[in-house]
Amino acid sequence: MSGKTTNLKALHELTRQDSRGRLMTLETKDDRTLFFDMLPLVFKADSKDGAMNLRVKVFTVPGQVVHASTRKLVLQGADAVAFIADSQISETENNAASFLDLRENLKALGRSMRDVPCIIQFNKRDLTGVRTDLEIDDLALRGKEPVYKASAVHGRGVIESFFGLLEGAWRKLDTVHDLTEKLHIEPDAFLAKAAESLGYPGRWRELSDAHVGGQLKAGRR
Repeated sequence: MSGKTTNLKALHELTRQDSRGRLMTLETKDDRTLFFDMLPLVFKADSKDGAMNLRVKVFTVPGQVVHASTRKLVLQGADAVAFIADSQISETENNAASFLDLRENLKALGRSMRDVPCIIQFNKRDLTGVRTDLEIDDLALRGKEPVYKASAVHGRGVIESFFGLLEGAWRKLDTVHDLTEKLHIEPDAFLAKAAESLGYPGRWRELSDAHVGGQLKAGRR
């Protein structure tokens, strides 16, 4: 229970009303995700051909072993992945096992961490018994994925994490499908518009730089 559904609920609350759809969530009696949660978002973008609406669907999937097939199904069509880790020291082994499971699921689908943009969020920073900021910074500098610190239950770090995910997905799709040329949408202009919808008007670079470590910036043109 690292806080995936809590992140999605916070994202729904923090996103501007005209940019968010209805949050769909299926939970068991103990508040664990039963199948998946889904939040549709719409971001406006200006192009040479006029205004466009770009639709984004954000899914969460359960972490339990019994739901491995669900994770694979969602991963198959994912443009980017956010790995939500629990900051509590007691959850270190579970985090490692879940991250390995993510790698193995991607491999089984003929994909890899190299071609799927991924961000890591260390959630539950508000609790006691968590890994220190210094430990997380050190982990981030040794890895390739951008790392974010969050307390989703308080709405902290949620927008920053999602924006990193969105930017990674957009820049990867732009590289593969040449969106700038085909849709006539400049990446920076799109990200600036998205930041407005997320409550950060004129501050998209602040969101873009909110991570520790990682290679998110490497894709900028």
